[in-house]
Amino acid sequence: MRAVAIRTFGGPGGLEVVDLPAPAPAAGQVLVATEAIGVSGADVAIRSGALAAYGFQEGHVPGGEVVGTVTAVGAGVDTAWTGLRVWAQTGVGGGYAEQATAPADDILPLPSGLSARDAVTLGSAGVVAHFGLAHARFTAGERVLVRGAAGSIGIMTVQLAARAGAAAVAVTTSSAARGERLRGLGATHVLDRSGEGGADAPRDFDVIVDVVAGADLPDFFNRLAPNGRMVVVGAVAGQPPADFGTRLMASFQKSMSFATFSAATVPEAGLRAVRADQFAAAGRGELETGVHEVLPLDQAASAHRKMDAGEVFGRIVLTP
Repeated sequence: MRAVAIRTFGGPGGLEVVDLPAPAPAAGQVLVATEAIGVSGADVAIRSGALAAYGFQEGHVPGGEVVGTVTAVGAGVDTAWTGLRVWAQTGVGGGYAEQATAPADDILPLPSGLSARDAVTLGSAGVVAHFGLAHARFTAGERVLVRGAAGSIGIMTVQLAARAGAAAVAVTTSSAARGERLRGLGATHVLDRSGEGGADAPRDFDVIVDVVAGADLPDFFNRLAPNGRMVVVGAVAGQPPADFGTRLMASFQKSMSFATFSAATVPEAGLRAVRADQFAAAGRGELETGVHEVLPLDQAASAHRKMDAGEVFGRIVLTP
């Protein structure tokens, strides 16, 4: 089968199309003939070599999220899955391929009205947005800032906060054009990357959902209201400064909170229930998934170049 592997860590040019044996599903797994493959920020970080210390090696096939048809099942898996179109989480890799294995516990049938490209864009981002807001204890009437809102997680967070009755949904983004697209999804104020915006924008927020992290994260503590909560759900700009907590301590009397959130801490039943609800809503046209572009699998390097250049609004999808 055709796949895309990391020949050398570094730039997108280190990705290459290779011919690999088709995988066989182990016990508890299914084999999926892929129809759509999500390109994520985690894939980019792995390809760059930034996560090599976590055991990733050259030759790794990226891709943690696919949609396709189950063609075989491993021992202990109900054979009724065979022939069904599913969303599947493959783990830390293996998705950039014509066939991929996934744990049977990490697949979900697709509703008939949802396309493969929409499902693979929504599947992981939607639950992070949902539970990230819940982790921040967001309630209707509060002011929300989504930092780094042009990615798939940010796009979903904007929509969910607006649908849930936020008093304001501000976003940071890199261009006016992206800001207008986010307004169409429910954003009420568009700020620049530093968090500055028009005179009518709120000066502080009850909740900040941060997809970016990086060196500038501590500056956004200044944008938290008393009792405000910041939750980091991604780190596309890398780690914050080692002493970032000193900024919180400097505003001790404001009782602000900081937390991280990973969907890995949510019980599987909760993830499945929310994901199924979101798939149904997207199939009815109630949620915009944010597909940026669909490219063939052999253009994975081009997809990564666009990611590195910050050109992507939502998610790029690969097709075998």
